[in-house]
Amino acid sequence: MPASNQILTVAQMRAGEDALIASGETVDTLMQVAGGGAAEWVWRVAGHRRVTVLCGPGNNGGDGYVIAEVLRSRGLAVTLVAPLEPATDAARNARAAWQGKTVADGDGVAGEVLVDCLFGSGLTRPLDAGLAALLADLAIHHPIRIAIDLPSGVESDSGRALNGSLPDYTLTIALGAWKFAHWLMPAASAMGARKLVPIGVAPVPGAARLITRPALSAPVRDAHKYLRGLAAVVSGTMHGAALLACGAAMRGGAGYVKLLAYEVPQGAPAELVVDTQDLENALEDPRLNAVLVGPGLGRNGQARQRLRAVLARYCPAILDADALVLLRPEMLDGRSAPAIATPHDGELDRLATAFAVDGAGKLRIARELAQASGMVLVAKGPDTIVAAPDGRVAIAPAASSWLSVAGTGDVLAGLVLSRLAAGGDAFNAACEAVWLHGEAARLAGVAFTAGDLAPHCAIALAACL
Repeated sequence: MPASNQILTVAQMRAGEDALIASGETVDTLMQVAGGGAAEWVWRVAGHRRVTVLCGPGNNGGDGYVIAEVLRSRGLAVTLVAPLEPATDAARNARAAWQGKTVADGDGVAGEVLVDCLFGSGLTRPLDAGLAALLADLAIHHPIRIAIDLPSGVESDSGRALNGSLPDYTLTIALGAWKFAHWLMPAASAMGARKLVPIGVAPVPGAARLITRPALSAPVRDAHKYLRGLAAVVSGTMHGAALLACGAAMRGGAGYVKLLAYEVPQGAPAELVVDTQDLENALEDPRLNAVLVGPGLGRNGQARQRLRAVLARYCPAILDADALVLLRPEMLDGRSAPAIATPHDGELDRLATAFAVDGAGKLRIARELAQASGMVLVAKGPDTIVAAPDGRVAIAPAASSWLSVAGTGDVLAGLVLSRLAAGGDAFNAACEAVWLHGEAARLAGVAFTAGDLAPHCAIALAACL
């Protein structure tokens, strides 16, 4: 994994910086690299506008002094607000190098660009009332707001807002590595655009990663439909959701998609094979590479029997929608084939209760639920987390908010099915599907339906070849 894709905890980031210092760097040189890189982004945004830099007492404030001096030396009008004295040697050295004027409060300070360097990723307690008021006042008087490393008042490892009514930002510049708060709600909603300034931190074994465009391949020259993967969707009495999943699966790379249903549904496309034989017989096909159960399944006794039939077979399975409501831990007993669950927030909470997971926060619940259930978890929503039983974690960049429409989760489930049937690791297949889903939404534009979304999955796939 490239270092630019890793997402680090506060502890991992500190260890990475310590390793750089052990190799010959100093806190001061790292601050110059980080602050200088951030200044380049601020310079691009600011143009000739007036800039206010708000500096705190720690090394995040030190980065602010570096940024302010770079901008001042390039001719920008810079006001530096420092309500607290520097508390680290590196911050004191950076302040000594600042050649402009410093004010201790923000009374009457106004401009066009605010650079927030009050507190960075180490903050674990709320801003005190005075500092929170200062930040809020400066935010009101600066239409463009840039956060350095993280917006002040945000907990790095969870994305939790430590104070109420924190400002929104135009741009957030991550220093050294991405942090969890850059991609987790609620903090992620206030970040604006996000840019990363590397400082040389090496890849950290076991670190979480950002989901990026996968590198996929076209079918080999002698490919046939079974070689590309046979995928099946198990339907109940309601066919709409299952057909949406099939439409996505057919465009996600699998060579053969079947609908296992009681009857041929009205509106089924001609290219979709509908198998109406007894489900247990249909699942005996040794060529099956993956099975999706849940969309349109229902929640009655028959639905529960169909779910049990899927889980009783040694075949990779994807559980979505109604299957997640019906699932009980004992249904997975003795199962060794890979399984992927795709819950939204409500279903995630329901699964956590069923599997006696008592974590706090979406990230922790997804991790612990993956370990407790043995399934790869795709905890979907405005922040989508993929967690594997072996501890791997990946987080998706924010996708289009137009995805908040009925049926798009069925499209995602179909993509997961297709990528899993095409072969490979369940965790990677889930990450590929999440990226394709987000890209398809981008391509679909605005106010689309789930039916509109599915055809764009093939275009998204083409971008990965």
